[in-house]
Amino acid sequence: MGTDVRPEDRPKRVIAHLDCDAFYASVELLRRPDLRDKAVIVAHDGPRSVVTTASYAARRYGVGSAMPLSRAKRLCPHAILLPPDFESYRRVSRALWEIVGGRLGRLQHLGLDEAYADLTGVEKPVRVLRELVEQVRAETGITVSVGLGPSRLIAKICSDLGKPAGFVAMGREEAAQRFAGHSPKLLPGIGPKSVERLREMGIETIGQLQATPEERLTERFGARHGRDLLRRAHFHDSSEVETSRVLKSRSNERTFDEDVTSLTQLEEILRRLAQGLCEGLQRREKRGRTIAIKVRLDDWTTVTRARTVDAHTNDTALVTDVALELLRAYAPPRPVRLLGVRLASFEDEEGAKAGSGGRAPPPDQLALPL
Repeated sequence: MGTDVRPEDRPKRVIAHLDCDAFYASVELLRRPDLRDKAVIVAHDGPRSVVTTASYAARRYGVGSAMPLSRAKRLCPHAILLPPDFESYRRVSRALWEIVGGRLGRLQHLGLDEAYADLTGVEKPVRVLRELVEQVRAETGITVSVGLGPSRLIAKICSDLGKPAGFVAMGREEAAQRFAGHSPKLLPGIGPKSVERLREMGIETIGQLQATPEERLTERFGARHGRDLLRRAHFHDSSEVETSRVLKSRSNERTFDEDVTSLTQLEEILRRLAQGLCEGLQRREKRGRTIAIKVRLDDWTTVTRARTVDAHTNDTALVTDVALELLRAYAPPRPVRLLGVRLASFEDEEGAKAGSGGRAPPPDQLALPL
C-alpha cells in the first residue's frame, strides 16, 4: 500500500537558468584580447544583415541582438564588425556545457549559450552554482549569469537582471511584487502583439495585469490564452525542465539581401535549401514525416505551411516536391525576405510519444503553425 506524500513534505522546486554573457562576442574577444574594451558587433556585413550579438561596450550605445545592422552602425559608427564564426562558438559551447553538465547532470539546452537545470533536492544550490560559474570562467574564459527560482519563468527573468556576471535568486511572491511596475513584455511568452492588445485594454504593467479579472482577459484573448496571461502575471509556472535530447525538428532557411518577387526564383532557392536539409539528415540517419515551409514577407508577416506524409523520410526528391507544392499553393502575395524548409516528427520522437501513450499525427494532416 503506497503512502501519499503531503505537499509540505515535498522538496521545494529549485530551477536555475544559466546564460552566457554576450556569448559570441565573448568568444571573439578571447581570440582578440586587444578588442576587449572596444565596441564589437558580430554580424555578416550586408544590406539586410541583423546583429548576431554585440559586446557590452557596443550595447552601451543601444546596439542589441537581432537589430538591423544598418541601425546598429548608425548608433555606434565606430564599432568593429566581425563576421560570425559558428564553428568556434560550437567548440567553446561544447567545452562549457561539458563542465556544467558534469556538475549539475542533464540540462535543457536552449541554444549554444543558455540552459536550464533542475536543482530540486540539491544541497546548497547557491554555493554549487557560484563554484560552477567560477570554474567555467577559469577554464573557458566565458562569464555566465545565473537566475535561480522556483520555476523556469522566474529563473529566466532573474538571469537577465544582473548581467554581465549576474547571480539573482528570487521566490514567486517577491517576483510578483518586485516586477509589478514593469511592462508585461518582461514575461517570457508574452510577445509584442499581446503587449499591444493589453495596452489597448488599458493594461500597461504586470501589476495591472495581475488585477485584471480573468473573464475580461478570456473575452479578449480566448479562454486558454487569457488564463495563461493571468498565470504568468502572478509568476505561476509548473513547466518541467525537459532534458530529453530527442531531435524535434531540423530546418534550413535563408534571409535575402533583397526581397524576392519571382516564384521561379523562390522555387530554385527552395530546392537548394531542401537539398542541404536532407543531406544533413542523411548524414545523421534521421527521418521525419512532417515537411514544412516558412515564408516571411517584406512586411514581416511570417507564414508556415506543413504536410505530414505516410512514412518517415529524408529523401531529397520527396521533401523538395512537397515543399514546392506547399509554396505554390500559398503563392506569396508580397515580396519575400526569408524562405525556409523544415522536417519534423522524427522516428525517435514518435517512438518516445508512443512509449508514453502519445499518438503520432495522422497522414496528410495540415500542421499549423510550426
